[in-house]
Amino acid sequence: MDFQEIINYFEEIQDEDVVNSNKRFAIGCQYSYGIRLPVIRKLAKEIGKDHDLAIQLWNHPYHESHLLATMIEEKEKVTSEQLNEWVNSFYSWDIVDQACINMLIDLPEARDNIFIWCDCEKEFVKRTAFSLIAVIAVHDKKAKPKDFDKYFPLIKNASFDNRNFVKKSVNWALRQIGKRDIECNKKALDVAYEISGNDNKACRWISSNAIRELESEKVQKRLA
Repeated sequence: MDFQEIINYFEEIQDEDVVNSNKRFAIGCQYSYGIRLPVIRKLAKEIGKDHDLAIQLWNHPYHESHLLATMIEEKEKVTSEQLNEWVNSFYSWDIVDQACINMLIDLPEARDNIFIWCDCEKEFVKRTAFSLIAVIAVHDKKAKPKDFDKYFPLIKNASFDNRNFVKKSVNWALRQIGKRDIECNKKALDVAYEISGNDNKACRWISSNAIRELESEKVQKRLA
């Protein structure tokens, strides 16, 4: 399928009910066709990887075209300029998380940029740093427990950020690290308890949520 065929397809199956549903889930986008994620994933598999098409889709001002772009992008063709342009234009929590899952995890430069993005004033750029940590914790099976030590100081610093989409990603990162194995679990819990000692609303929420899950019988039984 070429660009125009994709857009025609989106227009044919657009659904206002899905648009309204997305709003209830705080998916903030200016333009949307209202197409569910499984439909977009299926389309991405049919299209395959295509860098030029991904760029065209990213430049189209609709949410679904952006999601699809992250799925079909050829990771080896992503330049530093493109990476920074895309990340700095993120506008919604789901586009952040999908980009991390679909492409950023495989970009060494994106992993390096975690240490830059974690201090960004833009809410969704900062979220990208911690969502990417969470995605690495879940999907990078070759990573060793010590590989996550470098992220704990970032998590501690960001735990004071009360913005909703930042604190949720910080919490997600801490929980996913803590569910990898026993060693990571202990380290993540130590960080969570340290964070809990701060008189800050976000700190309390992040730590209590992480401690509850990481100390749960279900998690402890699986790790044991």
